[in-house]
Amino acid sequence: MSNRAEGSGVARAALERRRADVAARVDSLRRELDAVQRLRSQNSDDDEHDPEGATTSQLWSQSSGLLADAERELSELDAALSRIAAGDYGICRQCGGRISSERLEARPAAALCIDCARRQGR
Repeated sequence: MSNRAEGSGVARAALERRRADVAARVDSLRRELDAVQRLRSQNSDDDEHDPEGATTSQLWSQSSGLLADAERELSELDAALSRIAAGDYGICRQCGGRISSERLEARPAAALCIDCARRQGR
């Protein structure tokens, strides 16, 4: 097996583990949002001035943001796994150059080399 194929296998395993973790987080956040929604529908009181802690609006906003981030990461991981299947994992989607192994270690779902990512502000 070539070093590139071995590297892709290692990357695939790491991406699949990360994807499983993120998918579990997405499921958990969706359940949390469902619970907050039920709480919001049961509570018609103004909880904005509740001295006991966070309001349901705050909980909703925080959970929604975390869910959006997790869903975005899940999408990036799926795209990286698709690139592995297509044989172009580690190739910059912008310039066509190689993405450094250091960048892929730090960001396994990276679709851009560091130079292109900097130009795009990512």
